[in-house]
Amino acid sequence: MRTVLVDDHALFRDGVASLLLAWGHEVVGQAADGSEAVELVDETSPDVVLMDVRMPNVSGLEATARIKERHPEVAIVMLTVSEEEADLFRAIKAGAQGYLLKNLEAPQLRSLLEGVARGEPAITPATAARIIDEFLRSPGGSPAPSQRLTDRELEVLRLVTAGQRNREIAAELGISENTVKFHLKNIVEKLHAQNRAELAARAVREGLVPDPPRDMAGNDLPVREYTRHR
Repeated sequence: MRTVLVDDHALFRDGVASLLLAWGHEVVGQAADGSEAVELVDETSPDVVLMDVRMPNVSGLEATARIKERHPEVAIVMLTVSEEEADLFRAIKAGAQGYLLKNLEAPQLRSLLEGVARGEPAITPATAARIIDEFLRSPGGSPAPSQRLTDRELEVLRLVTAGQRNREIAAELGISENTVKFHLKNIVEKLHAQNRAELAARAVREGLVPDPPRDMAGNDLPVREYTRHR
């Protein structure tokens, strides 16, 4: 996976770069602020960007919005010390595919990045719960009649919300992974979601699936246990 690192601390960037190289990733560039990040993504066309939130000149949030507008195919994962909800929700709305804190362990980061390569969101259970809580507090309604989900799409959506991966959904429903992806594409379009995390949140908010399991809403489930079930 071709990666760009964006952080205003060079020592931190170098440390993450060493981990990525050891895991077989290709680090195609490093930037110290959001402005440099946008230019670097234009030049290198990476698969993923690991982006800090707060940096001088142009913030990571602003850079994320700019990059997603110009390169919607690039996955952006925020890697930050900021636990503020305002930063989390601005990042998701800007198009970030993940939001991770810098205090996570290296194996957790590796597992979550492997999920990003499969199109999965890079979020911990605690972050998922915060996103869902926000959507539950937001006003919403049911999909328009022409946009209602089919029974099969509802089955797929229920399993996505439960944290299952595409191959696990395929096995449970007795269909191929490509069919799962086809259903997910239709679901995302109907619910107007930008990514898998927002898809699950909207599903709960609009009453399309039951509330998430208790361990999904709590902060006490270890990240590696969560990723094992996804």
